[in-house]
Amino acid sequence: MATAFGSRFRLILFTLLLAALSLSGVNNPQAQATAPLSAHVIQQYGERPPIPEGPLSMALRSAIQIGLVDIVTKSTWGPEQADALEEIARSKDPRIAWVVSDLMRFSSSSRLNVLLSSTASDLLGRDLRSANAWGTVTDHLIAWDIPAPPDYLRIKRAIFTGVIPGWDKIFVEGKIDWRLVSWGGVLIDNRPHDKTDDVCNCIPAADNPEVTGAEEAGWLGDDDIVFGITVNGESRAYPRRIMEVREMVNDSLGGRDLGIPYCTLCGAAQAYFTDRLPDGVERPILRTSGLLIRSNKVMYDLTTYSVFDTFLGHAVTGPLAEKNLRLAQATVVTTDWGRWKRDHPDTTVLKERYALGRDPDFRNTRDAEGPIFPVGDIDPRLPVHEDIIGAITASGKPVAFQRSKAFLALQGGEEIAYENIRLKLDAGGIRAVDADGSDLGSHQAFWFAWSQFYSGTALWPE
Repeated sequence: MATAFGSRFRLILFTLLLAALSLSGVNNPQAQATAPLSAHVIQQYGERPPIPEGPLSMALRSAIQIGLVDIVTKSTWGPEQADALEEIARSKDPRIAWVVSDLMRFSSSSRLNVLLSSTASDLLGRDLRSANAWGTVTDHLIAWDIPAPPDYLRIKRAIFTGVIPGWDKIFVEGKIDWRLVSWGGVLIDNRPHDKTDDVCNCIPAADNPEVTGAEEAGWLGDDDIVFGITVNGESRAYPRRIMEVREMVNDSLGGRDLGIPYCTLCGAAQAYFTDRLPDGVERPILRTSGLLIRSNKVMYDLTTYSVFDTFLGHAVTGPLAEKNLRLAQATVVTTDWGRWKRDHPDTTVLKERYALGRDPDFRNTRDAEGPIFPVGDIDPRLPVHEDIIGAITASGKPVAFQRSKAFLALQGGEEIAYENIRLKLDAGGIRAVDADGSDLGSHQAFWFAWSQFYSGTALWPE
C-alpha cells in the first residue's frame, strides 16, 4: 500500500487541540475463556490480560459512541469526549481496545494519539505508548487473540466510512474477521472496468493491458524481476516495476480470464481464473479496496462489491460469498526477465507505460526491517521475509517450500516431493506440479504471509 493521502480525507478533526487526560480506576472482570497462547507469543508479548464476558453496560456503549465514534462522524471534540475516554479506560475491558486501535489508525494528531495509546494501555494492562503506538497496540491484540466487543462491526463501519465513504458497501456481515481489517493508507479503487488510464487517488488496477513481444521490451533489464504466467501454452511476463504500482491486473491469457493481485507487503503475486464460474456468476473484476488484513491487501469484486480473501481466493462477503465462490489459481513464477524470455521466447510482456514512471523496490527499502503493518504473532520456524513456494496437496494440506534450499536442491538434480506435489525449475523460478505434471497453482510469497493464512502449514525441509 502507498503512503496516506491524508489531505484528501476528513482528518482535519484530529488537529484540534486536546486537553490532557488522567486515566485511572481499577476493575477485576471475570476472565473469558480463550485458546491458550503459544510459547513464542508469550515470550514476545507476555500473557494476555483477563477478558470480561457478556454485553457492555449502557454507560460503556455510550462512552464508545461519544469518545470513539462521534469524533469521526460528527467531527467533535470537547469535554464530553474526554470524559468518555476516561470511562472507557476505567472499564479495563481489553475488547474495546480494538475500537481504540481503529481510531488510532486514522489519527494525524500527536496529542490524540497520546490519549488513545494511554487508553489502550489501560485496557490491556501494559504500557504500549510508543512512536508507533497503533502498530504496537494492534500487534498485541492480534497476538493475544483478544475478542471483539459486542456490536463491533457496526462501530467499526461507522469509523471507517466516516473517514472514507466509499467503503459503505465493503463493511458488511460475512465470513471475515473484521478485527484484523485495517487501513492501508489509500482510497478504494472503484473506477469502472477498462478505465485503466483514469486518474485516481488509489492504487490503479490495469484492465486488459496492452502487451508487446520480448524483442520490443528494451526498457526491461535482464535482472529485472518479473512474474511469469503460462496458460494453455501462452506465456506473459508481468514486470514487478509495473505490479508494484498497479497491484492488480485483470487480463486474458491462453483463452482464460485472469485476476492477478500483487501484494507488495507479502511479496506475493497470484493469478486467479475469473471465468468458468458457476451459473449466474459474472466474471469478477478485481480491485484494491485500500484495506489490509495482517499486512495483506484486501481485494474486492467491482461488480458485486464482494470482498475476497486475497491470499486464499475465497469470497468472504457479498453475493459471491453467499455462493461460496472460490477462485482457482494458476501458477506464478517469480524470476528475472533475462531467464524468463530465454526459456519462453514467445512470451509477451506488459508495456512500459503501465509502470507510471516509477521503479520502487519495497523489500530493500520500505519493508527492509520487516512488515510495516501489524501482523501479530509470526510462526518462528523461518524469518518473516524468507521466500517460500506455497502449494496445496491433493489432500488439502498446505505446504511451504523454503525457496533458497529448494532452488539449490533442484539445481543439483535432486527430486523434491511432498505427497502429490513435485517441484521443478522454470526459467530461473520454481513451480509446483502434480505427480502427472499438471499445474497446481503455486506461487512465491514471504513466509510470514503464507504461515498466517495457512496456519499450521507443513514446511519443507523440516
